[in-house]
Amino acid sequence: MGRNTRKRRTPLATKIVAGAAALAVGGGGLVWANFYASAHEDHGGHNRTRSAGAQVATIDCPDVGQKIRDVPDRARGEVDGELATMDSQITNAYQRLATTRRAQAGDSQFVQNTILGPLKDRRKAIIDRIQLEINRAGGKADDNLDELAGCQGRPADQQNGGGQNGGQDDGGQNGGQNGGGQDQEGNDDNGNGVAGPVAEDFVDINDVRPNSRDSRNGLAADGDGGSTGSFTTDCGVNENNLFNSDNLIAAPGVDNGAHHTHDYVGNQDNDAFSSDEDLANADTSCQNQGDKSTYYWPVLRLQDGTQEFDANDQGGGAEGNIGKILKPAEAQIRFVGSRQGDVVAMPKFLRVITGDAKSFTNGDANANSSWSCSGFEDRQVTDKYPLCPEGSQVLRTVNFQSCWDGQNIDSANHRDHMAFVQEDGSCANGFQAVPQLQIRLAYDIPAPTVENGQVRNPYAVDSFPEQLHKPITDHNDFINVMDENLMNEVVDCINRGEDCQ
Repeated sequence: MGRNTRKRRTPLATKIVAGAAALAVGGGGLVWANFYASAHEDHGGHNRTRSAGAQVATIDCPDVGQKIRDVPDRARGEVDGELATMDSQITNAYQRLATTRRAQAGDSQFVQNTILGPLKDRRKAIIDRIQLEINRAGGKADDNLDELAGCQGRPADQQNGGGQNGGQDDGGQNGGQNGGGQDQEGNDDNGNGVAGPVAEDFVDINDVRPNSRDSRNGLAADGDGGSTGSFTTDCGVNENNLFNSDNLIAAPGVDNGAHHTHDYVGNQDNDAFSSDEDLANADTSCQNQGDKSTYYWPVLRLQDGTQEFDANDQGGGAEGNIGKILKPAEAQIRFVGSRQGDVVAMPKFLRVITGDAKSFTNGDANANSSWSCSGFEDRQVTDKYPLCPEGSQVLRTVNFQSCWDGQNIDSANHRDHMAFVQEDGSCANGFQAVPQLQIRLAYDIPAPTVENGQVRNPYAVDSFPEQLHKPITDHNDFINVMDENLMNEVVDCINRGEDCQ
């Protein structure tokens, strides 16, 4: 497979992370063996508890970017760059965590003294720079951001539920046992050398109760009343093999800002360095050439030992994203209306992120993942991958935020300018209804085998390394680059109650 090959600037922090990964494996892709260390080992018939430090499965850091508000426009680029460097620091620390298991087992303070403590100091330095950049540009930085510098270590089966963890250091000595889908000897890598997914990340779709998904995020905006039309745009399934591990919205100008690989459909010039002008002048994979919007999401991979084009690259194998990239059999992209009335046009270059790539550590406040199987679409799960019966496709569906503040095409945390509809389909706080983007991805994937607490040949979404390929981290991104005539056609079609394409 190919990839976006535009010449790119690689920040020093990213080079350091990649070098550490390559060093850990002699340049052949990072090995995560014995990652979820067993809480107990049996030696000569005696059950001996391992050190608390060895129980740490991942690194949990407060998401500084979600706490930042009111960043002046001229400081946005610098702040986004600093936040991307902070992500690289977490990746680097996590990789050190994953490759020092023997040292951790012999020293209960190893994680705190050599990983979490230094990480806190580095994060504090970046937070200080962010505050300085905001204030220098005429803004007023939050004086309490320093409280977010500290990270903690915790077991893989302990997910945050509140959306914020407070950032307190605990030396990695969290309570809890690591279930994590390991076998009796504590092996966790399913024989493929990466941390996650594990057996407990999968569920038989027949065991999911119908209509049981918590849908506070991702409510469908459309219904029987209001503007009842729809507009479908066919942009293919990435037949052009446009892949990269950038994120133009969250980390503009930063190579490998996502630390995982994205699938792209629509706009064919999307990488970290694309300007609005680049997007407007690009080719598009959409059949309607007036739609140069970019639609992207993390790839799904089958962890079957395939050496993909990025097996040794940042965002790919060097950061634990391995195996065969799975293209959707179908990618349905549709815009729908509002139950409460007409919709208004989206502004050009509007940026929307839905879901949270860090939901495993951040908690589910911004999570918007929804997994199912064809023929079972009344059964949706957010925190499990479905095991589908033969002949049934794995489905990823998402409804985007469709309430716009009426002024901004982006915001400091890339969220505040957009909101989900309320339960009655209305927009709160004076926001305006715009067409709601709904994406449905269907995949032909053989069901993994789950036996004796292990999963063989699992599929998984690409993720930040410390997010352990958890299904709840699924997310989607969108930049509107429809020309004015097409956007007006979309709005008119939806408001007239027609189904168009």
